[in-house]
Amino acid sequence: MVAGAVIAICLGALIGGWAWTTTTNTHEVLAARADIERGAVIEADDLVRVRINTDPALKPVSASSLESVVGQRAAVDIAAGSLLTPSTYAETVLPSSDMSVVGVALTPAQAPGMDLRAGDRVRVVVTPAEGSDAPAGAPPFSEAEVVGARVSDTTGELIVDLLVPHGEAAQLASRVATGNVAIVLDSRER
Repeated sequence: MVAGAVIAICLGALIGGWAWTTTTNTHEVLAARADIERGAVIEADDLVRVRINTDPALKPVSASSLESVVGQRAAVDIAAGSLLTPSTYAETVLPSSDMSVVGVALTPAQAPGMDLRAGDRVRVVVTPAEGSDAPAGAPPFSEAEVVGARVSDTTGELIVDLLVPHGEAAQLASRVATGNVAIVLDSRER
């Protein structure tokens, strides 16, 4: 009888210790209550406070930062339930008034084999039409910055969103519309 009581006390102490450790290693952070589209102004109703266990790999925004996050713009699409991190919001939205985003659909032969990431500097090079000879000199190109890249579920093509100065967007869009372009990834050194 006494041994059973000692075991019950020890088991209770272990469970209590585990419960205390679990609750004291959690922090209150911000998560999206509903989907927030890129560029949208973040409102207090868009956010919820959640408790998570700390992990050095995660860099969630503390719930105490709520007031400084409200009024910012979503820098990326934020799915409902996702934790906010410092890179998910910004003061301004892309594109700014002097910039434009041009979309490019590319086959595997038109894109680098490496994954393109936001912030990559690229050149969109005009290529000859199929069956045409290569140009004698350097082909025309446009410089741009990648703001997003994804593979189309429908066509399998790589869709790349490129940030360019507003005045160059129409020319780049007309080059892209021909389908005779390729993307060259330039150095990632900053």
